Amino acid sequence: MNGEYVVVMDCGSTNITVTAVRPNGEIVATSSTPNSPVQQEDGEEGWRVFDMEPLWQKISSCTRQVCEEVGAENVKAVTLTTWGADGAPLDADGYLTYPPICWQCPRTEQTAKEVSEKVGARRLFDITGYQVITFNTLFRLVWLRQNAPKALDKAEQWLMMPGLLSYKLSGQKSIDATSASTMMAMDLKNRTWSEELLAEAGLDSSFFPEMVYPGDVIGEVTDQASTQTGLAPGTPVVAAGHDTQFAPIGSGATRNEAILSSGTWEILMARAPKFQANDVGFSEGLIIEQDAVRDLYDPQLLMMGSGVLEWVREKMFGEIEDRDTAYETMVKEAREVKPGADGVTMVPSFVPDTGPTKKFNTKGTLTGLTLSSTRGHVYRATLEGLTFQMKDALRILKSATGFSADSIRVVGGGARNPLWNQIRADISRMPVTVTREKEATVLGASVAAWVGAGKFNSFEEGQEALEIDTTVIEPSEHAEKYQELFERYKSLPPTLQDFYSD
Repeated sequence: MNGEYVVVMDCGSTNITVTAVRPNGEIVATSSTPNSPVQQEDGEEGWRVFDMEPLWQKISSCTRQVCEEVGAENVKAVTLTTWGADGAPLDADGYLTYPPICWQCPRTEQTAKEVSEKVGARRLFDITGYQVITFNTLFRLVWLRQNAPKALDKAEQWLMMPGLLSYKLSGQKSIDATSASTMMAMDLKNRTWSEELLAEAGLDSSFFPEMVYPGDVIGEVTDQASTQTGLAPGTPVVAAGHDTQFAPIGSGATRNEAILSSGTWEILMARAPKFQANDVGFSEGLIIEQDAVRDLYDPQLLMMGSGVLEWVREKMFGEIEDRDTAYETMVKEAREVKPGADGVTMVPSFVPDTGPTKKFNTKGTLTGLTLSSTRGHVYRATLEGLTFQMKDALRILKSATGFSADSIRVVGGGARNPLWNQIRADISRMPVTVTREKEATVLGASVAAWVGAGKFNSFEEGQEALEIDTTVIEPSEHAEKYQELFERYKSLPPTLQDFYSD
């Protein structure tokens, strides 16, 4: 295959995908394999970690397949993205002194409570932009200090997941700013480490390698990594980082658009020029992270998403074995129900662990059922309830940051539901833009790789080069009706406000 490509290793906690991408965003080769944490061999039941060697073997296998298809000599750079919060300590020889604790592991719940009570949840938010989420990296560091201190004492540095994998590629230790911002250990406003918070684990900033930003060149593919992955020796290894931050770039989102990453969970995000940790953001559960572009921040809200729709599918459409066919049927039956679902209303559970007073066990509520209610009513009500939740998140973003969206760009699996997109446009009363290419994170990371390879001078230039096929859904004649329904929705028991209080 002729041409120039970059390789993006998109390593998720449930799936690994390696992709070759042209400068215009065309994906020309891809290979995927499942990923999952494992039970820690010497740990208590339920302690989940990632076994790095099998994980690396999976990435290497997928990369070899892609390189065989496009030709390693045509790959101009390689980069990678992963989920946030997870990382591990390494000794001076590059060996793990403790495996990466998975974000699904419950071991730090008590540690999070103790640290947040000592430091103060508001103080943590003011410094890091993060709410108290029990699996944040800071709490892992404190847990290790208390329960496995030798792992920290033997270690030279701590790397986050992107750094662990780029170290495998290049032999160079690094930590990228986007992943670092998920650790609850940064003074995010000043983009430095918080010595105050690191002291809770008996550490200081020397425990971390040089911080790099997306687009920076970390090093080059080593001979050993070349043998393992099929990449040519000397191929530039370019920093990317936390996957969430690259979807806005890969989707072609503008600065005035709110970005909704819609999957099992939904993340509503803006891109802001300054760090704002204020009363509104703290009380409403806002989270702030470092954007892929150095001078921007990403205020965002985490909400329940299609995980609720999966529950509806399993419980009410379970006789349809094929998942795609099931969703086609769900959409068809929901279209036959008028807006408001004849009074059936779903209040989804709000995300746990965010905000100073939010409950860890908030429950979803289904109201307004009658003997004539159908599963189509329930599915439509669920789509509407999730979208009312998004509308309230838009309000929070505006109140906390001043960001006022003029449209919404939806990425992820939830962007493929045409009925849901129309409901989003109607309830928000804004245009909703979706892209045909579902791998927005991969395209955004490819821009970082091309910047590192010298093809583009900036992320803006790289984003402009992407050939993105979009569809815009405008609000329909139902938008006014949904405004009335939203006002009624807010007064239902339990109300939205009840989820934000004791």
